[in-house]
Amino acid sequence: MEVSFVGLGKMGMNLAINLKERGYDVKGTDLAEETLNIASYEGIKTFQTVEDLLSSYQEEKLKQKIIWLMLPAGAPTDRVLEQLLPLLAPKDIVIEGGNSNYQDSVRRAAIFEERGIYYFDCGTSGGISGARNNACLMIGGNKAIFLSIEQLFKDLAIENGYLYAGPAGSGHFLKMIHNGIEYGMMQAIGEGFQLVEQSDYDFDLAEVARVWNHGSVIRGWLMEIAEEQFRQSPELADYRGIVAASGEAKWTVETALAMDVPVPVIAMSLFMRNLSQEEDSFSAKVVSALRNGFGGHEVIKKE
Repeated sequence: MEVSFVGLGKMGMNLAINLKERGYDVKGTDLAEETLNIASYEGIKTFQTVEDLLSSYQEEKLKQKIIWLMLPAGAPTDRVLEQLLPLLAPKDIVIEGGNSNYQDSVRRAAIFEERGIYYFDCGTSGGISGARNNACLMIGGNKAIFLSIEQLFKDLAIENGYLYAGPAGSGHFLKMIHNGIEYGMMQAIGEGFQLVEQSDYDFDLAEVARVWNHGSVIRGWLMEIAEEQFRQSPELADYRGIVAASGEAKWTVETALAMDVPVPVIAMSLFMRNLSQEEDSFSAKVVSALRNGFGGHEVIKKE
């Protein structure tokens, strides 16, 4: 099977390498020349533009194209989709794996369906390491076509780590809620470690995270990341407690309000991220370190 990636950033690159190592014929394009050089070194055939990438299919006379987008949500994704639409043929497949708003995915799928092109929204979790080895995928779109390419998702995902979620938008809807939950979990971990750090006891925070991650109710990957980050930077002395909000929790809260469903924990965790832009709390430092640990998100360090 041949898969082409548009967007070879942290997630796209690792997904592409993952498939390449599993025997897929992988192509890709990206705006950054350095990124294309890295992809070429990994054995991925690269192209300077989307148009060049699509032209390569004409040369090979393939009947169906699979184009996987891993781009920032919103305008960047829309711009590339506008480029792709006139260049694709009926029965081609577009998989959009970024953190798009599910309502955008519903709208985009309808536009592509008018041209007979299959559009999938694929919520992608697991961070950089997941993309590289064992992703978690939530897929929305045409079920019959999903079944025809299911092996692609199965090969990328950890065991039991992919789900056909339903019609267009359902994959990104699930990823939105997932990220809202993630906000709440990280905020609770951050607040807990702030209490530990400011107590009268001289705790080793890495050791606290270690023991909590072995057999306790709150064990999990985030606690494992907390241990790793504390071992690298005890007390997180180099970090500033400024944490970006990437959009999904805001959409989750807005959706909850529209559905009249109370989500106080997720809402407060979102507000705490906004507050972190003004304050420099230890809990926000922990959240910043956790985000950096699983997703490679940029952190603001003290000078």
